Amino acid sequence: MKRSEKQWMSLMKKLSLNLSSLIIIILFSISFSYSDENNIIKGKAIVLDGDTIKIKGEKIRFGGIDAPESYYRGKKQTCIDDNKEVFCGQISKDKLIEKIGTNSVKCKIEKNKDKYKRLIGECFIKNESLSIFMVRNGYAFDWPYYSKRKFANDQEYAKINKLGFWNMKFEYPWIWKKKVREKK
Repeated sequence: MKRSEKQWMSLMKKLSLNLSSLIIIILFSISFSYSDENNIIKGKAIVLDGDTIKIKGEKIRFGGIDAPESYYRGKKQTCIDDNKEVFCGQISKDKLIEKIGTNSVKCKIEKNKDKYKRLIGECFIKNESLSIFMVRNGYAFDWPYYSKRKFANDQEYAKINKLGFWNMKFEYPWIWKKKVREKK
């Protein structure tokens, strides 16, 4: 083999490696952008509860927070406000309805579903987290079992400022639900 042929072969190998590397990088980045798109749901939301919405037929449970129940196993969760019993589950649901209004909601979906087969995610309006809004204003609670205290500072803010349910006598939703389950 002549020297020019060897140089030509060497150049072709380098070009082939560079082209292969480029193709791998392109395919890799396409797969990441595709998987991100699969983890996003956006559109008009129907509020089912203070921590659950439905978009395009998919139920989405806000991960890491828990709101009082508007309806659970035939019961409605109540709180005491000025010595008067109120339906705190409905109050929480109404606050979320008011916050969303006619805005489009965008949810980042986790890969696992909850025990009720709902998607779990964090949902946003114009980059504002609805979970943070609900907890920081006292209409939902940081659920440490699932949140790893992600919303603890927002809850502390609501508690210190006596916002929402922190201005009432209430029972954490996960405790209330456990009592309802044990009664049946």
